[in-house]
Amino acid sequence: MNQQQDQLAALHEIRSIMDRSSRFISLSGLSGVAAGVSALLGAGAVQWYLLARGTDYARSLGDGEAGRFLLAAAGLVFLVALCSATYFTACRARRANHRVWDSRSERLLANLLIPLGAGGVFCAALLYHGLALLVAPAMLVFYGCALFSASKYTLGEIRYLGLLEMGLGLAACFWVGYGLLAWTLGFGVLHVVYGLVMYYRHER
Repeated sequence: MNQQQDQLAALHEIRSIMDRSSRFISLSGLSGVAAGVSALLGAGAVQWYLLARGTDYARSLGDGEAGRFLLAAAGLVFLVALCSATYFTACRARRANHRVWDSRSERLLANLLIPLGAGGVFCAALLYHGLALLVAPAMLVFYGCALFSASKYTLGEIRYLGLLEMGLGLAACFWVGYGLLAWTLGFGVLHVVYGLVMYYRHER
């Protein structure tokens, strides 16, 4: 009996070593929390701006000035989320004596950035053809695809976040007037919840 337990323990250890060698496991849950909080703040700033102008999300997309404000807010949120993800992930990697940049992180970024890049071009095409109401849903769908694609090179829970983002984006395609709400839920609330779950599961 003890021999069987030792063999099972050895198999689990071998599997764990193989998993660590093929996956980037230093991704920090705090980066998800920071990204979610920045998205919630950005959405709050957009809502304040729309109320101050006496308009709503759907009508604002036809206004050049309001549209530029929404794009600037989204760009700033993306920049803050990227910087926070880099910072918290680097901190976690240093604590665990892991390298931040290696073949695993290269594969992770490649599988993340290719769908994101395609999504960015697609969103630009939507704006070019005057279909701005579909931009927020498209952002969620392509972001979910990017997370799903990258999940095989990092923590497995990323896959479920990607599926939730895709589902929310697809639903928002049919209720385009609620694009800002869907964007807030996807990039804000889901990120905070995911980040907290990942932090307590892997970092505490």
